[in-house]
Amino acid sequence: MKQLFSILSFLILTFAGNSQSVQIQDGAILAVFSVSDSTKVYFSQGNLQYQASTKTWRFAEHQYDTIGADNKNRSKKYDGWIDLFGWGTSGYKSKYPYMATTNHIKYGVIRNQYADITDTKYDWGVYNKISNGGTSKKWRTLTDDEWFYLICKRNNALDLKGSATINGIAGMILLPDNWTTPADITFNSGMNGFSNNTYSISEWSKMEANGAVFFPAAGQRSGTSIEGVGVFSYYWSSVADHRNLNNNNFYAICMHFKNDYVAGKCFGYYRSYGISVRLVQDVK
Repeated sequence: MKQLFSILSFLILTFAGNSQSVQIQDGAILAVFSVSDSTKVYFSQGNLQYQASTKTWRFAEHQYDTIGADNKNRSKKYDGWIDLFGWGTSGYKSKYPYMATTNHIKYGVIRNQYADITDTKYDWGVYNKISNGGTSKKWRTLTDDEWFYLICKRNNALDLKGSATINGIAGMILLPDNWTTPADITFNSGMNGFSNNTYSISEWSKMEANGAVFFPAAGQRSGTSIEGVGVFSYYWSSVADHRNLNNNNFYAICMHFKNDYVAGKCFGYYRSYGISVRLVQDVK
């Protein structure tokens, strides 16, 4: 029985016209990324998504999937999916994932609005069961220091990231610590425009099979206004911006990229803005 469960826990992702084995166990891409001198993580198989009508969380089926303009549909009865979230909107303590108020003070920890959400139930992965993320709650959001280490400080960090377009979707690729480029594929490191690396689905499946991770340029949401899809992206960290303790706007820290630039730490970002969430789990 244990052997059968182990086999079933691995998913085979099938792309249009091409089958490529990608090892994913309970929603985790089994490729190792260092986020500190002592911590390594697996990334989820795609960005976090939510369906309000069924209160269901899931990871996107493909790494390049984005919801785009439909993120403007915000209500507890909406039966579509959204993937741009205000900071700390896990659903805990009425911090609903479909919140769209632009009052920044409404986001984050209720009793201490300057607090981080690290290791709290305001973190999407800590509080929620992800429908395709396994049976145990072992997911979390990276801290700001972990994002910065991953993008800027780990060994060969400059060589392990690059802007790209996959199946027509712009974004950024991060490569695992021990990366081997497939024999018939070229990878150009650096943030040198989204045309820097252009892959078809079949080409990307070979990269993905070796552990490459893709972050789509999903844009952002302010209230119900969507902008920047395919142009830029922000990904939340679990850390508040402690530089702004006297500022009533209340900011949090995120990772940010556009076609020619990536910032491991983007300070002073409005908590009410809906941006992307990509969860990780620690490698034991």
